[in-house]
Amino acid sequence: MSRPYAHGLVLLKAYPLHAGHGALIRTAQRLCARVTVQVVASSGESVPVEVRAGWVREEHPGAHVVTAVDDAPVDLASESAWQHHTALARRMLDAPVDAVLTSDAYGEELARRLGARWVQVDPGRRATPVSGTAVRADVAGHWWALGPAVRSWFVRRVVVLGAESTGTTTLAADLADALGTLWVPEFGRTWSARRPGGLAAPWHTAEFDLVVAEQCRAEDDAARRAPVPVLVCDTDPLATTVWHERYVGGPSPTVRAAAAARVPALYLHTGDEIPFVDDGLRDGEHLRHAMAARFREVLAAQPAPWLEVTGSRPERLATALAAVRDLLDRGWGLAPPLTAPTVLPTELEPAP
Repeated sequence: MSRPYAHGLVLLKAYPLHAGHGALIRTAQRLCARVTVQVVASSGESVPVEVRAGWVREEHPGAHVVTAVDDAPVDLASESAWQHHTALARRMLDAPVDAVLTSDAYGEELARRLGARWVQVDPGRRATPVSGTAVRADVAGHWWALGPAVRSWFVRRVVVLGAESTGTTTLAADLADALGTLWVPEFGRTWSARRPGGLAAPWHTAEFDLVVAEQCRAEDDAARRAPVPVLVCDTDPLATTVWHERYVGGPSPTVRAAAAARVPALYLHTGDEIPFVDDGLRDGEHLRHAMAARFREVLAAQPAPWLEVTGSRPERLATALAAVRDLLDRGWGLAPPLTAPTVLPTELEPAP
């Protein structure tokens, strides 16, 4: 298929990558035999540049993606700023470009300085009404504009944990249903039902490593598919550290490391005041209060916020919902980007 341009340039912050960026890159790939996407971030921003580049590579595997961290001010009224940013763009290229594709008007001046033609795509963002500024201000309201990898980064994990027969699974399912999202069942329970030797056989650290790996895999898969920016998880690696102590007799460095690497947005600890129900996979009521106390100790020693939910099923759900909605109302606290362009490049004096 013949394309009008040999090599096109798309310059992004991808903070975060959204549907507008996707439309721009797809247009570039349609018009250009080769596309380079330059992802440029500043060091004070909240999403590392390589994470952003990974998003672009996943969604647009045919593009050549390169990165840079640039803390120079973005000032379209400054000739020195233009010279700096143009020089950076050239250094990031492995070959000259004959097309620069942007939505915003700065692309005309950048293209001129690179000796290329400017191709404006969706001026005013009418076809895809979204911007990085809008997403950062309201992640939930622009969830539709984010791809699976970006959703996985932004999704808030809420973990329900507790001692045996304290209603963790019931609360996880109820909470997910009320929020209109997914919930991740406890893989450890599945493993307990099918492990060789049954519950009576000695437990080994390798089993807990397996449980953690499968739980994390299921979480990561669900995070990419969550229809809203919150995911409910029935247990996590931190809970598995407690169960490892119970069944193996001491801590596991590997399970603890997994827990430290996956701190959720919120823990909900289910209280042990409700009646105990033995379903054939549980240790017994005599251990429940001690296990609940241990969970409280572990939760108090880790960095994520947590609260204990008690009472009837509706009361527990109401408490959990209020906590999650407060969490989402606080937003993501993303650091602002460097100053965005405020003047058109036509206001500049001609470059020397």
